[in-house]
Amino acid sequence: MTLRIAVDSLRIGRVQPLGPAGAQSAIAKHAVSGELELTLVGFIGDEQADRRHHGGPEKAVHHYPAEHYPRWHELLPDCDPAYLAVGGFGENLSTQAFDESQVCVGDRFRLGSAIVEVSQARQPCWKLNLRFGRADMAELVQQRGMTGWYYRVVEAGRVEPGAALELLERPEPDWPLARILDVFYRDPFNRDDLQALTALAPLSPSWRRLAVRRLETGRIEDFGPRIRTPAAFT
Repeated sequence: MTLRIAVDSLRIGRVQPLGPAGAQSAIAKHAVSGELELTLVGFIGDEQADRRHHGGPEKAVHHYPAEHYPRWHELLPDCDPAYLAVGGFGENLSTQAFDESQVCVGDRFRLGSAIVEVSQARQPCWKLNLRFGRADMAELVQQRGMTGWYYRVVEAGRVEPGAALELLERPEPDWPLARILDVFYRDPFNRDDLQALTALAPLSPSWRRLAVRRLETGRIEDFGPRIRTPAAFT
């Protein structure tokens, strides 16, 4: 299968205060004009405020489809348009015509001289509520499935603006991220699919553990701590 996706924007950011109470976040990322070094835990110069929930080997690079932004404009006409543009979701990579229905977990790409692999969709958190000035933004992102996704870095390398994602392998063609999002958020007790996810090797370990927990408990995990803004930051 030949697939080459142009990267329209390559972005990094530093930790800054976010929202009325100054929560720390690096969601504000700027486009770069020069080459970046991509390590096993992300781009040099890119930061994460909460290393427990953001960044790390399974979430080294965040990709958000640019075509989602016009959809958000339609859904949220009163939202500040400055945030409903490329970079609004804190992405490192922005592309056109390539979304969660077209990318599969485990897809392996060459990116510059690096090799990256799709590990999971993004799990939206409450800092999106602060970013967009809506108490329900993280929940909306989860419901709509316009989450973007993460890559693990298989081989470190260097990436220039204007690079492309060139597909090298697609080991799991039956598991586009949209299907995985459906299992977790819209068909949460599909035991056959949950069982399949527990054994889906390219899927990040944390998501496989979620599938195991649902099968064992018969309950959906509490999304609240992840998607509701803590009182201290409202």
